[in-house]
Amino acid sequence: MTRESADGTLSHVNGCDIRPAAPEDLPALVRSLGQEEYFTVSLKRQDAGHGFLLVAWQRGVAVGDVYVWLAPAEEPELRTHLRGVALITHLEVVPRLRNLGIGTKLLRAAEDSLYAAGRKRVALGVRLDNDDAQRLYKRQGYEEWPHGEVATTAVVYHADGSREVLPEVCRIMVRRLEEDRPGRWGTS
Repeated sequence: MTRESADGTLSHVNGCDIRPAAPEDLPALVRSLGQEEYFTVSLKRQDAGHGFLLVAWQRGVAVGDVYVWLAPAEEPELRTHLRGVALITHLEVVPRLRNLGIGTKLLRAAEDSLYAAGRKRVALGVRLDNDDAQRLYKRQGYEEWPHGEVATTAVVYHADGSREVLPEVCRIMVRRLEEDRPGRWGTS
């Protein structure tokens, strides 16, 4: 089970501590992961109660993050079919530490936080060409919803501080949050 320690750390995994981001983390997040505008906006949304940002830290360096959107979805299809369901809108791990389980642990920490808050389901969108992510989510128990693909947008944050909004088509995948689901707490 994910446990919260006195310092707010949700879990300790693969040499990483996963905990909610705080405004004072912004300089460290930007140093390791870039995307200053993205993290500034995410922290503001978190402060307003519209979502939460969890960060994986290794020896004081941010090595990954996941953002969970709690506000109503922007896409009408999601508002219709997944009313009140939280959305994972961003999951990343620094390239040199990918495929070591950090992304999976960030995903589980987000799910655990949602489950602890009484949420029953979580959803996310995956680009049609992102086969690796689709496989990861299927292994974690996510299933493609029966309502087809959804046209949405991706916001790309550039190193120069600019941002670009691009059209994107996604598969929507949904996960029922259950205490004893396979793979939870490190069991298979």
